[in-house]
Amino acid sequence: MTTRESAPARELTETIADPATLRRSVAAGAVGVFVHWFDWAAYAYLASTIASVFFPAGNATAGLLAVFGVFAVSFGIRPVGALVFGPLGDRIGRKRTLSIVIFVMSGATLAIGLLPDYSTIGIAAPLLLVFLRLLQGFAAGGEFGSAASFLAEFAPRRRRGFGVSWLEVGSLLGFLAGSFVFLLLSVGLSDAQLTSWGWRIPFLIAAPLGIVGFVVRNKIEDTPEYRTLEATDNVPRSPVRELFRNNKKQLLQAAGLMTMMHVPFYAVLTYLVTYETDYLGHSAGNAALLSTVISLVGLVLVPAFGRLSDRVGRRPVLLGAGIALFVLATPAYLLMRTGLAGTWIGGLALGVVLSAILGTYAVWSAEIFPTRTRQGGLSIAYNLTAALFAGTVPYLMTVLISATGSTLVPGPYLMVAAVIGLIAAFSMRETAGNPLLQEEDLAGEHTEA
Repeated sequence: MTTRESAPARELTETIADPATLRRSVAAGAVGVFVHWFDWAAYAYLASTIASVFFPAGNATAGLLAVFGVFAVSFGIRPVGALVFGPLGDRIGRKRTLSIVIFVMSGATLAIGLLPDYSTIGIAAPLLLVFLRLLQGFAAGGEFGSAASFLAEFAPRRRRGFGVSWLEVGSLLGFLAGSFVFLLLSVGLSDAQLTSWGWRIPFLIAAPLGIVGFVVRNKIEDTPEYRTLEATDNVPRSPVRELFRNNKKQLLQAAGLMTMMHVPFYAVLTYLVTYETDYLGHSAGNAALLSTVISLVGLVLVPAFGRLSDRVGRRPVLLGAGIALFVLATPAYLLMRTGLAGTWIGGLALGVVLSAILGTYAVWSAEIFPTRTRQGGLSIAYNLTAALFAGTVPYLMTVLISATGSTLVPGPYLMVAAVIGLIAAFSMRETAGNPLLQEEDLAGEHTEA
């Protein structure tokens, strides 16, 4: 694929946005993932409370499994949302899909916060909960691809890695904010108050956050690359067909990188808490504290690694991270079995590796797709791998540890994810500093040679 930019494209896309516009674009891109992860953390932490509110009393375990089943269903619907919103963004623009997605996602979250409980409306309560979680998952399926495309196309060419890395900063901030609100509720309310009305607070908080995000996204103009497609009458009419006809290789490459991101993300930032309490015998407080510290470290290191990839390239950073994940995964879990100090060292080591992956995978994935099919490609690759490898981590780890009797299972599983990511990374060309809009983007629908 050529990296040359045509003269019309260069004239239309080389205008550098002023700092205020760049700040607004970063906020517009990151706010949706913040809201999404805030909601995700709140729902996960409040699972037992939600089970008692929406499912019949009498079997607490069945209720909890039902809540987590609803959680899993919201992951399963995301590929459908990706197939709708991804190509839609390639047809009508990044800005419009960003606005639609956050409006639907926040509206569903608000509705959950206002939903009557089982004692009030009976079976309709869990049915409505399922419907609203499906709606959230459907909208979330369009969030990553829209935001990653938007940030990549708005960021200055030489600082694109740094700009796109703020997408994952938004994810980490949302996760931390959701955890913090849960902590405040747990400390400030009794169990009865939490069950009666306190559980609604995080979902109601998400609504004004979503309104702010919608306003920010609605006011920002669309990306220079997409506006160039519009100005030259090159907006794709059938982006899905074009994607699967011309960009199957890029789709597989992006899926490989995203698999290497999803598995350690969920293993380190979410499942590690359960792993510590159930298999290592640590207190829930110590486990939650380590997860929080890893997230705080990520807030600093993710944009740092994104900036590093602008200077030395995507390949060195991501290949280094993949090799480190493969080499360190099992020793890290061996170290965790030596005691609390070993758990912290092993967890933080994996957190640093994860930060390098988070700082680089999204921008490299965005850069390998043509502008015409970028949002669709990113959305489909991200959400298919999320459905297969993200939400399944806790369940799969539990089953494998039970079947093998070994608490080292997460290590080899992370190694497998590293191999998948490394195969993809070794097959990819360096893209740092390259223009996103290419001559083929302005040639209309074409067949790959």
